[in-house]
Amino acid sequence: MKRYKNHPLSLALFLLVNLAAVITAAVVLFLIGYILWHGVPNLSLPGIFAWEYNGENQSMTPAIINTLIMTALTLFLAVPIGVFAAIYLVEYAKKGSKLVKLIRVTAETLAGIPSIVYGLFGFIVFVITLGWSYTLIAGVITLAIMILPLIIRTTEEALMAVPDSFREGSFGLGAGKLRTVFHIVLPSAVPGIAAGIILAIGRIVGESAALIFTSGTNPVVAKGLFTSASTLSVHLYALLTEGLYTEQAYAVAAVLLFLVIGINALSSVAAKKLTAK
Repeated sequence: MKRYKNHPLSLALFLLVNLAAVITAAVVLFLIGYILWHGVPNLSLPGIFAWEYNGENQSMTPAIINTLIMTALTLFLAVPIGVFAAIYLVEYAKKGSKLVKLIRVTAETLAGIPSIVYGLFGFIVFVITLGWSYTLIAGVITLAIMILPLIIRTTEEALMAVPDSFREGSFGLGAGKLRTVFHIVLPSAVPGIAAGIILAIGRIVGESAALIFTSGTNPVVAKGLFTSASTLSVHLYALLTEGLYTEQAYAVAAVLLFLVIGINALSSVAAKKLTAK
Protein backbone atom coordinates (compact mmCIF):
# COMPACT_ATOMS: atom_id res chain seq x y z
CA MET A 1 0.00 0.00 0.00
CA LYS A 2 2.95 2.36 0.54
CA ARG A 3 3.62 2.64 -3.19
CA TYR A 4 0.13 4.11 -3.65
CA LYS A 5 0.70 6.80 -1.00
CA ASN A 6 1.55 9.50 -3.52
CA HIS A 7 -0.88 8.22 -6.16
CA PRO A 8 -4.44 8.48 -4.78
CA LEU A 9 -6.06 7.70 -8.14
CA SER A 10 -4.07 4.47 -8.49
CA LEU A 11 -5.02 3.55 -4.92
CA ALA A 12 -8.69 4.14 -5.68
CA LEU A 13 -8.50 1.97 -8.80
CA PHE A 14 -6.66 -0.73 -6.87
CA LEU A 15 -9.36 -0.76 -4.18
CA LEU A 16 -12.16 -0.79 -6.77
CA VAL A 17 -10.63 -3.73 -8.62
CA ASN A 18 -10.22 -5.72 -5.43
CA LEU A 19 -13.72 -4.80 -4.28
CA ALA A 20 -15.15 -5.97 -7.61
CA ALA A 21 -13.26 -9.27 -7.30
CA VAL A 22 -14.53 -9.81 -3.75
CA ILE A 23 -18.13 -9.01 -4.73
CA THR A 24 -17.96 -11.34 -7.74
CA ALA A 25 -16.55 -14.19 -5.65
CA ALA A 26 -19.14 -13.58 -2.93
CA VAL A 27 -22.04 -13.65 -5.41
CA VAL A 28 -20.80 -16.86 -7.03
CA LEU A 29 -20.27 -18.58 -3.68
CA PHE A 30 -23.68 -17.41 -2.46
CA LEU A 31 -25.44 -18.81 -5.54
CA ILE A 32 -23.61 -22.13 -5.32
CA GLY A 33 -24.22 -22.36 -1.59
CA TYR A 34 -27.89 -21.47 -1.93
CA ILE A 35 -28.45 -24.12 -4.62
CA LEU A 36 -26.60 -26.80 -2.68
CA TRP A 37 -28.29 -25.89 0.62
CA HIS A 38 -31.75 -26.36 -0.86
CA GLY A 39 -30.91 -28.99 -3.45
CA VAL A 40 -28.70 -31.61 -1.77
CA PRO A 41 -31.24 -32.57 0.96
CA ASN A 42 -33.85 -33.17 -1.75
CA LEU A 43 -31.64 -35.60 -3.66
CA SER A 44 -32.95 -38.31 -1.33
CA LEU A 45 -36.57 -37.83 -2.39
CA PRO A 46 -38.25 -41.13 -3.34
CA GLY A 47 -37.88 -41.94 -7.01
CA ILE A 48 -35.91 -38.81 -7.90
CA PHE A 49 -33.34 -40.99 -9.69
CA ALA A 50 -35.74 -43.64 -10.99
CA TRP A 51 -35.06 -44.88 -14.51
CA GLU A 52 -38.50 -43.86 -15.80
CA TYR A 53 -40.32 -40.60 -15.21
CA ASN A 54 -43.91 -40.57 -14.00
CA GLY A 55 -46.28 -38.23 -12.19
CA GLU A 56 -45.32 -39.65 -8.78
CA ASN A 57 -41.53 -39.63 -8.77
CA GLN A 58 -40.63 -36.68 -11.08
CA SER A 59 -37.42 -38.55 -11.94
CA MET A 60 -34.55 -36.59 -13.46
CA THR A 61 -32.57 -39.60 -14.75
CA PRO A 62 -33.97 -39.39 -18.31
CA ALA A 63 -33.14 -35.67 -18.37
CA ILE A 64 -29.55 -36.35 -17.22
CA ILE A 65 -29.04 -38.90 -19.99
CA ASN A 66 -30.60 -36.58 -22.57
CA THR A 67 -28.35 -33.73 -21.43
CA LEU A 68 -25.23 -35.83 -21.94
CA ILE A 69 -26.45 -37.00 -25.36
CA MET A 70 -27.37 -33.46 -26.40
CA THR A 71 -24.00 -32.09 -25.28
CA ALA A 72 -21.99 -34.80 -27.05
CA LEU A 73 -23.88 -34.54 -30.34
CA THR A 74 -23.81 -30.74 -30.37
CA LEU A 75 -20.05 -30.63 -29.76
CA PHE A 76 -19.52 -33.36 -32.37
CA LEU A 77 -21.30 -31.16 -34.91
CA ALA A 78 -20.14 -27.67 -33.93
CA VAL A 79 -16.50 -28.09 -32.81
CA PRO A 80 -15.01 -29.38 -36.11
CA ILE A 81 -16.86 -26.72 -38.14
CA GLY A 82 -15.91 -23.94 -35.75
CA VAL A 83 -12.24 -24.96 -35.44
CA PHE A 84 -11.72 -25.41 -39.18
CA ALA A 85 -13.49 -22.12 -39.90
CA ALA A 86 -11.15 -20.36 -37.46
CA ILE A 87 -8.11 -22.06 -39.04
CA TYR A 88 -9.19 -20.77 -42.44
CA LEU A 89 -9.72 -17.23 -41.15
CA VAL A 90 -6.35 -17.06 -39.39
CA GLU A 91 -4.04 -19.19 -41.50
CA TYR A 92 -5.37 -19.23 -45.05
CA ALA A 93 -7.66 -16.26 -45.67
CA LYS A 94 -6.16 -13.11 -47.12
CA LYS A 95 -5.41 -10.60 -44.37
CA GLY A 96 -7.84 -7.70 -44.32
CA SER A 97 -10.13 -9.16 -46.99
CA LYS A 98 -13.78 -8.15 -47.01
CA LEU A 99 -14.87 -11.78 -46.68
CA VAL A 100 -12.91 -12.22 -43.43
CA LYS A 101 -14.31 -8.98 -42.03
CA LEU A 102 -17.84 -10.05 -42.99
CA ILE A 103 -17.46 -13.45 -41.33
CA ARG A 104 -16.07 -11.90 -38.14
CA VAL A 105 -18.83 -9.29 -37.94
CA THR A 106 -21.43 -11.99 -38.56
CA ALA A 107 -19.96 -14.23 -35.86
CA GLU A 108 -19.88 -11.40 -33.33
CA THR A 109 -23.46 -10.46 -34.19
CA LEU A 110 -24.71 -14.03 -33.88
CA ALA A 111 -22.95 -14.38 -30.51
CA GLY A 112 -25.09 -11.56 -29.12
CA ILE A 113 -28.46 -12.86 -30.29
CA PRO A 114 -30.72 -14.10 -27.44
CA SER A 115 -31.23 -17.85 -27.31
CA ILE A 116 -34.99 -17.48 -27.66
CA VAL A 117 -34.40 -16.15 -31.19
CA TYR A 118 -32.41 -19.28 -32.04
CA GLY A 119 -35.28 -21.30 -30.60
CA LEU A 120 -37.81 -19.57 -32.82
CA PHE A 121 -35.51 -20.06 -35.83
CA GLY A 122 -35.18 -23.77 -35.06
CA PHE A 123 -38.92 -24.06 -34.52
CA ILE A 124 -39.76 -22.44 -37.87
CA VAL A 125 -37.07 -24.19 -39.92
CA PHE A 126 -36.72 -27.65 -38.39
CA VAL A 127 -40.00 -28.27 -36.58
CA ILE A 128 -42.44 -26.70 -39.06
CA THR A 129 -40.75 -26.28 -42.46
CA LEU A 130 -38.82 -29.56 -42.50
CA GLY A 131 -41.56 -31.36 -40.56
CA TRP A 132 -39.24 -32.87 -37.95
CA SER A 133 -41.58 -31.92 -35.10
CA TYR A 134 -40.06 -31.74 -31.59
CA THR A 135 -37.00 -33.95 -31.92
CA LEU A 136 -33.52 -34.40 -30.51
CA ILE A 137 -31.86 -33.62 -33.85
CA ALA A 138 -33.73 -30.31 -34.13
CA GLY A 139 -32.39 -29.29 -30.73
CA VAL A 140 -28.86 -30.45 -31.55
CA ILE A 141 -28.64 -28.47 -34.80
CA THR A 142 -30.13 -25.38 -33.16
CA LEU A 143 -27.61 -25.52 -30.31
CA ALA A 144 -24.77 -26.15 -32.76
CA ILE A 145 -25.71 -23.00 -34.68
CA MET A 146 -25.95 -21.11 -31.39
CA ILE A 147 -22.49 -22.03 -30.07
CA LEU A 148 -20.71 -21.90 -33.42
CA PRO A 149 -19.82 -18.17 -33.18
CA LEU A 150 -18.38 -18.72 -29.70
CA ILE A 151 -16.15 -21.56 -30.85
CA ILE A 152 -15.02 -19.67 -33.95
CA ARG A 153 -14.06 -16.53 -32.01
CA THR A 154 -12.26 -18.31 -29.16
CA THR A 155 -10.39 -20.61 -31.55
CA GLU A 156 -9.46 -17.65 -33.73
CA GLU A 157 -8.05 -15.75 -30.74
CA ALA A 158 -6.14 -18.84 -29.60
CA LEU A 159 -4.57 -19.30 -33.03
CA MET A 160 -3.62 -15.62 -33.30
CA ALA A 161 -1.95 -15.84 -29.88
CA VAL A 162 0.55 -18.42 -31.21
CA PRO A 163 3.81 -16.53 -31.98
CA ASP A 164 4.71 -16.15 -35.65
CA SER A 165 8.19 -17.42 -34.79
CA PHE A 166 6.66 -20.91 -34.41
CA ARG A 167 5.39 -20.77 -37.98
CA GLU A 168 8.63 -19.28 -39.32
CA GLY A 169 10.72 -21.92 -37.57
CA SER A 170 8.56 -24.68 -39.02
CA PHE A 171 8.78 -23.24 -42.52
CA GLY A 172 12.53 -22.84 -42.10
CA LEU A 173 12.85 -26.56 -41.34
CA GLY A 174 11.05 -27.41 -44.56
CA ALA A 175 7.55 -28.11 -43.27
CA GLY A 176 4.61 -27.18 -45.47
CA LYS A 177 1.62 -25.04 -44.57
CA LEU A 178 -0.65 -27.94 -43.67
CA ARG A 179 1.94 -29.68 -41.48
CA THR A 180 2.79 -26.39 -39.75
CA VAL A 181 -0.85 -25.67 -38.96
CA PHE A 182 -1.74 -29.12 -37.62
CA HIS A 183 1.56 -30.07 -35.95
CA ILE A 184 2.81 -26.73 -34.64
CA VAL A 185 0.11 -24.05 -34.48
CA LEU A 186 -2.95 -26.08 -33.53
CA PRO A 187 -1.33 -27.99 -30.62
CA SER A 188 -0.02 -24.69 -29.23
CA ALA A 189 -3.56 -23.26 -29.35
CA VAL A 190 -5.24 -26.20 -27.58
CA PRO A 191 -5.63 -24.45 -24.17
CA GLY A 192 -7.46 -21.53 -25.77
CA ILE A 193 -9.62 -23.81 -27.91
CA ALA A 194 -10.45 -25.92 -24.85
CA ALA A 195 -11.52 -22.80 -22.97
CA GLY A 196 -13.96 -21.99 -25.77
CA ILE A 197 -15.32 -25.54 -25.76
CA ILE A 198 -15.82 -25.38 -21.98
CA LEU A 199 -17.79 -22.16 -22.37
CA ALA A 200 -19.84 -23.81 -25.11
CA ILE A 201 -20.57 -26.80 -22.87
CA GLY A 202 -21.83 -24.49 -20.16
CA ARG A 203 -24.18 -22.83 -22.62
CA ILE A 204 -25.43 -26.17 -23.97
CA VAL A 205 -26.13 -27.65 -20.55
CA GLY A 206 -27.80 -24.51 -19.25
CA GLU A 207 -29.91 -23.81 -22.31
CA SER A 208 -33.68 -24.14 -22.05
CA ALA A 209 -35.38 -21.48 -24.21
CA ALA A 210 -34.06 -22.78 -27.53
CA LEU A 211 -34.75 -26.42 -26.63
CA ILE A 212 -38.34 -25.88 -25.53
CA PHE A 213 -39.13 -24.81 -29.10
CA THR A 214 -37.12 -27.54 -30.82
CA SER A 215 -36.62 -30.73 -28.79
CA GLY A 216 -39.71 -30.38 -26.60
CA THR A 217 -40.36 -31.23 -22.97
CA ASN A 218 -40.95 -34.98 -23.14
CA PRO A 219 -39.36 -36.39 -19.93
CA VAL A 220 -38.19 -39.73 -21.37
CA VAL A 221 -34.84 -41.03 -22.58
CA ALA A 222 -34.35 -40.26 -26.27
CA LYS A 223 -34.58 -43.47 -28.30
CA GLY A 224 -33.37 -41.87 -31.50
CA LEU A 225 -32.53 -38.61 -33.20
CA PHE A 226 -36.15 -38.08 -34.22
CA THR A 227 -37.73 -38.49 -30.79
CA SER A 228 -38.67 -35.70 -28.41
CA ALA A 229 -36.62 -35.43 -25.21
CA SER A 230 -36.03 -32.85 -22.48
CA THR A 231 -32.70 -31.92 -20.90
CA LEU A 232 -32.05 -31.02 -17.26
CA SER A 233 -32.57 -27.31 -17.77
CA VAL A 234 -35.85 -27.90 -19.61
CA HIS A 235 -36.91 -30.38 -16.92
CA LEU A 236 -36.13 -27.78 -14.27
CA TYR A 237 -38.22 -25.21 -16.13
CA ALA A 238 -41.14 -27.65 -16.42
CA LEU A 239 -41.07 -28.46 -12.70
CA LEU A 240 -41.02 -24.80 -11.69
CA THR A 241 -43.80 -23.75 -14.06
CA GLU A 242 -46.08 -26.45 -12.66
CA GLY A 243 -45.58 -24.92 -9.20
CA LEU A 244 -46.04 -28.22 -7.37
CA TYR A 245 -42.53 -29.65 -7.36
CA THR A 246 -40.26 -26.98 -5.88
CA GLU A 247 -38.24 -29.51 -3.87
CA GLN A 248 -37.62 -31.63 -6.96
CA ALA A 249 -36.64 -28.48 -8.88
CA TYR A 250 -33.99 -27.66 -6.26
CA ALA A 251 -32.65 -31.21 -6.57
CA VAL A 252 -32.45 -30.85 -10.35
CA ALA A 253 -30.61 -27.52 -9.95
CA ALA A 254 -28.03 -29.16 -7.66
CA VAL A 255 -27.44 -32.03 -10.11
CA LEU A 256 -27.19 -29.52 -12.97
CA LEU A 257 -24.51 -27.66 -11.03
CA PHE A 258 -22.58 -30.87 -10.32
CA LEU A 259 -22.88 -31.88 -13.98
CA VAL A 260 -21.51 -28.58 -15.30
CA ILE A 261 -18.60 -28.63 -12.84
CA GLY A 262 -17.83 -32.27 -13.66
CA ILE A 263 -17.90 -31.79 -17.43
CA ASN A 264 -15.73 -28.68 -17.19
CA ALA A 265 -13.23 -30.51 -14.97
CA LEU A 266 -13.00 -33.42 -17.40
CA SER A 267 -12.57 -31.01 -20.31
CA SER A 268 -9.74 -29.22 -18.49
CA VAL A 269 -7.97 -32.50 -17.74
CA ALA A 270 -8.33 -33.62 -21.36
CA ALA A 271 -6.95 -30.28 -22.60
CA LYS A 272 -3.92 -30.58 -20.30
CA LYS A 273 -3.21 -34.11 -21.52
CA LEU A 274 -3.45 -33.02 -25.15
CA THR A 275 -1.15 -30.08 -24.45
CA ALA A 276 1.37 -32.35 -22.70
CA LYS A 277 1.57 -34.54 -25.77
